[in-house]
Amino acid sequence: MSRIVFERLFLRLNVPMARNSSTAFLIEDPKYTFLRELGLDKKNVGVFNGNWKANGQIIQSFSPAHGKVIAEVQAANANDYEECAVAAQAAWHSWAELPPPARGEIVRQIGDALREKLQQLGQLVSLEMGKILPEAIGEVVEYIHVCDLALGLSRTLPGTIFPSERPGHVLLEKWNPLGLIGIISAFNFPVAVYGWNSAIAMVCGDVSIWKPSDTTPLTAIAVTKIVESVLRKNNIPGAIASLCVGGKDIGQQLVKDDRVKLVSFTGSTAVGQQVGVEVQKRFGRHLLELGGNNAIIVNSDANLDLLLNAALFACAGTAGQRCTTTRRLLIHKQVFSQVVSRLKTAYAGVVSKIGDPLLSETLIGPLHTPTALEAYKKTVAEAIKQGGKIEFGGKIIEREGYFVEPTIVTGLPHDSPLVKNECFAPIVYCIEIPDLETGIKYNNEVEQGLSSSLFTENLGDVFKWIGPHGSDCGIVNVNIPTNGAEVGGAFGGEKATGGGRECGSDSWKNYMRRSTVTINYSGAIKLAQNIKFGDD
Repeated sequence: MSRIVFERLFLRLNVPMARNSSTAFLIEDPKYTFLRELGLDKKNVGVFNGNWKANGQIIQSFSPAHGKVIAEVQAANANDYEECAVAAQAAWHSWAELPPPARGEIVRQIGDALREKLQQLGQLVSLEMGKILPEAIGEVVEYIHVCDLALGLSRTLPGTIFPSERPGHVLLEKWNPLGLIGIISAFNFPVAVYGWNSAIAMVCGDVSIWKPSDTTPLTAIAVTKIVESVLRKNNIPGAIASLCVGGKDIGQQLVKDDRVKLVSFTGSTAVGQQVGVEVQKRFGRHLLELGGNNAIIVNSDANLDLLLNAALFACAGTAGQRCTTTRRLLIHKQVFSQVVSRLKTAYAGVVSKIGDPLLSETLIGPLHTPTALEAYKKTVAEAIKQGGKIEFGGKIIEREGYFVEPTIVTGLPHDSPLVKNECFAPIVYCIEIPDLETGIKYNNEVEQGLSSSLFTENLGDVFKWIGPHGSDCGIVNVNIPTNGAEVGGAFGGEKATGGGRECGSDSWKNYMRRSTVTINYSGAIKLAQNIKFGDD
């Protein structure tokens, strides 16, 4: 993710004066009755540890499609965070003693509670974050799917017995909960990232403190209220799913807290590195989901119809605000002109469908903040200055909210600093390549290593792409976009993307500690490796 993500997530910035300063809140508009259905009000408390109480500053949540205030949230101060940490730690003891299938049953109920509020929560994500409603609902569905995954995991958490070389001994491996974990999430997936971490951590026996982005606090409060309702119904301490809305001070307090055994951080590479170093100083664990300057390689034999369908969403969907958004199209010289021409046509077909993300006809919503709007503007200007050609787009749309045209740029070299920099906006650089080997080289030359895809019909090239000399990313796709990952696989990337893995596969290991256990039932001491020490 870009530095913009962090600036709005981890640092507490003042609300830009360019935003609509009207005192009327959208929550008072009958059009947005779903906000009340989620338990939200004009003024909301942003701290939960079994009780809702906050003493920090007031944050206003804005709709990026309108630039208007949705509602207000009172954030946490240092004492509020401390109370959350103490309450969560105290709640952990009873939670960890529950059998994993019993914890899985709680998570199953959370999934069902999310299903009951699916439409309303999706509408809130769309209003507060800015992604179109189908994507917003899909994000909530992703949390639900992780709950389903976690439920199965709760009955299959493994323990291994190894053969012992010593007679009358058992050698086994035991997994136990870590304890308290911290989750710092970003604006662009205000539900799913929390769900990836929380659902898996809960069945593993952990408790959590969630510090969401301070530009999507209402979504975090609504999600926490849903989780709280399930915990209360089952007489489970609410502090196992604590919430702490706040800014830089709360983020730093969490990262430096020795009680927090794992910090899961989603944000920029630069800040993720700082988080990793800070956590490592105290020998804690970190799970980092950072930048992604993702590429699609278009082979000479690619199915171009398939590619164009994929590239439109991969490059322009979510207004370019996914960490898996395609930033670079590495196109074989034999099909370069054709791909660029057809992509421009595809883009022209969606410009009229840029608008209010809650409307059914909308395909692309706004950028999230005025800061993102400015970054888009500067990047386009710099691309032109460096000799790039704007094949399509490149303009801010003059209307209420923070809307831009999806943009296609050609003419910049593959190693241009601009191409290597991730701008969190719908800008894609089209770069000509002579062959697959060059495409792989260009794919791998950026500092990040999150997602990648190859479009080809050649089976040999597929295995070259997924092999040791192929893509160096954590996600290596073939004939699908770089974005839109399923929950069953581990999500995350290599290099400056941070190396963290969330969701499926064996990502659950992040949330547990492993012990190697040797049990002697022989009645005699027998040393390993046949070591003799003194008399038998």
